Amino acid sequence: MDKTVVKLKWDSLNPILDERARRIWAATEAVAIGHSGISLVAEATGLSRTTIHAGVNDLRAIQQGDVPALVKDGRLRTSGSGRKRLSVNDPSLIADLEILVDPVTKGDPMSPLRWTSKSTAHLTQALQQRGHKISARTVAGMLIEQGYSLQANRKSKEAEIHPDRDKQFAHINEQARGFQKDGQPVISVDTKKKELIGEYKNGGHEWQPKGKPEHVSDHDFPDPDVPKAVPYGIYDIGANLGWVSVGSDHDTPEFAVHSIRTWWEQMGHPMYPKATRLLVTADCGGSNSYRSRAWKLHLQQLADDTNLEISVCHFPPGTSKWNKIEHRMFCHITQNWRGRPLVSLEVVVSLIGAVTTRKGLRIRVGLDPGKYELGTKVTDQELAQIQLRKSDFQGAWNYSILPRAK
Repeated sequence: MDKTVVKLKWDSLNPILDERARRIWAATEAVAIGHSGISLVAEATGLSRTTIHAGVNDLRAIQQGDVPALVKDGRLRTSGSGRKRLSVNDPSLIADLEILVDPVTKGDPMSPLRWTSKSTAHLTQALQQRGHKISARTVAGMLIEQGYSLQANRKSKEAEIHPDRDKQFAHINEQARGFQKDGQPVISVDTKKKELIGEYKNGGHEWQPKGKPEHVSDHDFPDPDVPKAVPYGIYDIGANLGWVSVGSDHDTPEFAVHSIRTWWEQMGHPMYPKATRLLVTADCGGSNSYRSRAWKLHLQQLADDTNLEISVCHFPPGTSKWNKIEHRMFCHITQNWRGRPLVSLEVVVSLIGAVTTRKGLRIRVGLDPGKYELGTKVTDQELAQIQLRKSDFQGAWNYSILPRAK
């Protein structure tokens, strides 16, 4: 049951219930919810877990026909009786707690917990150092009462949205449909996350004989001597087929274009023997960045060698998750090697090549032993020789590279 529903019921019934009815009602809701019911009801109503536990005992007695003696001398306990809340006897307690939890907004940027994990144990210790007599459980209850809850980081902050973002999506879609209608290939490209090669933990679980898990190293600190796999993928959007070049050196524009060249030789040209144009959809950064001179220079060399007019459409900044290769191909690769240590490049190749889906995805893969130098410079003269034709719309993101006459 949702906490909001319980709170709605509580807000409606609370004004007309007496003390005994409140705790029995809360116990009824908690029992009906089952696992974690007491915690959920306590959070929704503000009642203590002790009160709800007492209500559960009362409820069991009622169900067994033994109405508990909750009334003393024919009367319920008067309103406001019982032990006072700590915050009543200790007026500064709530203010000190809020400063510890959120020091910046509460005007105390020098709080001792500004850069410390704000667990209930740490908060309790800090409050006790300020002279408050309080337990961790009471701190947790007070946090809930003050509107706090356990929160994880959420990826929701996007970079400033470019005014032509949606128009660029529409432009990419229009270009892709036009190429496919004419029988020309359309590919989505990107570099997958680099993977450590060796006996390192890989996220996920895999069925193994009971009590015989795969043993891996207890650390995976960055080490320049540890080899890495650099998978660059090419996904044929129309054919639902993919190619992955697994490099072991640097992820550079030269490596990216060489991977596209290998795809064209191994898969593209045999499938599209009459093709005269190629559309590449790519992120705006990385080795295939729209700002990279080297990316365009190596695409020019590929266009010259294949006699293809190569058109490129880049996704706007901050929108790489819409690149089709991410959710059409890379996600299945990650799923296929979950829970398996990538002990060698050969294992990486085998696991990628074994990927299939019910919708017919097939991936071919090959090792790229080449060495690719970082930071190569493209001179103004070399740039001027590139047969670059920019689109009328967002020419930095959309352009074509024409083959040069031989």
